[in-house]
Amino acid sequence: MSTTRLLIPTRAAQQPDWAPHWGELDTVLGELTERPPLVTAGTAAALRDELAFVARGTAFVLQAGECAELFEDSAPDRVRAKATLLHGLADVFESLTKLPVVRIGRFAGQFAKPRSSPWETLPDGTVLPVYRGDAVNSVEATEVARRPDPRRLLRAYDCAGSALAELAGSDDPRGAGDVRAALAPTYVSHEALLLEYEHALTRPDAAGGRYASSAHFLWIGERTRQLDHAHVELAASISNPIGVKLGPDASPADVAALLDRLNPEERPGRLTFVVRMGAEKLPKRLPALLSALGPRAAHATWITDPMHGNTRQTAARQKTRVLDDVLAEVEGFFAAMSAHGLPPGGLHLETAPDDVTECVTHEGQLHSPIPLPRYETACDPRLNPEQAEQVVRLAAELTARPAAPSHTRHE
Repeated sequence: MSTTRLLIPTRAAQQPDWAPHWGELDTVLGELTERPPLVTAGTAAALRDELAFVARGTAFVLQAGECAELFEDSAPDRVRAKATLLHGLADVFESLTKLPVVRIGRFAGQFAKPRSSPWETLPDGTVLPVYRGDAVNSVEATEVARRPDPRRLLRAYDCAGSALAELAGSDDPRGAGDVRAALAPTYVSHEALLLEYEHALTRPDAAGGRYASSAHFLWIGERTRQLDHAHVELAASISNPIGVKLGPDASPADVAALLDRLNPEERPGRLTFVVRMGAEKLPKRLPALLSALGPRAAHATWITDPMHGNTRQTAARQKTRVLDDVLAEVEGFFAAMSAHGLPPGGLHLETAPDDVTECVTHEGQLHSPIPLPRYETACDPRLNPEQAEQVVRLAAELTARPAAPSHTRHE
């Protein structure tokens, strides 16, 4: 029987309550430790090398895909659709800037989500455990469906493997990291939220350390980046390139400590900060943070997530984002980075390959009592392809624009 569960420190936020299924969880984790890696250490290292070019300002990251990925999204046609959107957006950026784009899908493993509350209240007043992603429970709004089920971790592995095989044009997920042919180059990423799952899938790397074989790139969310908690401990223990989300309350001391803990060798491409402060707060918070960090800010790659700090609600009580807010945060991010002599490294977007209407264009549309018609997300609202292209085109325009003179250059 696996003892993986026993290796997880007690200080860990946003973990499912697997009770009373601890024995079943141990069995599942034991099986995962014996399964082949989903990606290879070599391709995770290759992504780290590509991100080093981003850190130097000679490449750009586009990370895009699902908010909360459903298991059914691993079907071949869905994988192709999401990857085609990612590559199409990257091609637009490259054509406008002549800058190479590192393409990272927010899919093939984004099966778990942190939540602001452990409970959800339905319109009829029924209170249920919140949906935490298909790797934990079901989006179906019933008591039974919302119970955490450890067997879903095995299905998460299988679905990620199927998606990777489709991306690689191979039936063998073990080769997916190396054979990237059909839609190459496509790296994959997800939030490293479920600690038992991630620990069970760590494998030895060529340098004598360990790497997370669940994806090429893992990130830690705003709700789980506590310095003394288990998610930062996991990130520090693996050799993959890693990201950390930074919200408006991120302090210079916290960010400096994350640099010390996660990139002590100051290696370009190892650590990416994903800024998600909101269009209103970013113009003040990010410049202050960069100024306080000084030259140390250059020891990480910086990209913008203009989605998560801009969540609003319509009069019909649907979560949404206003495209004008998203665009404003992108512009503020580019301005702050350029003013401090640092390269604006990329975009982190939640997107759908379908013509959904989950995000509105202007603030005035929030006041309509009519529900948004094509609202298909399992969790947070996503940009449709046309909206995503608007964001990418703005980023390309800002990239091509001459940088303003700065007295704070970091070499």
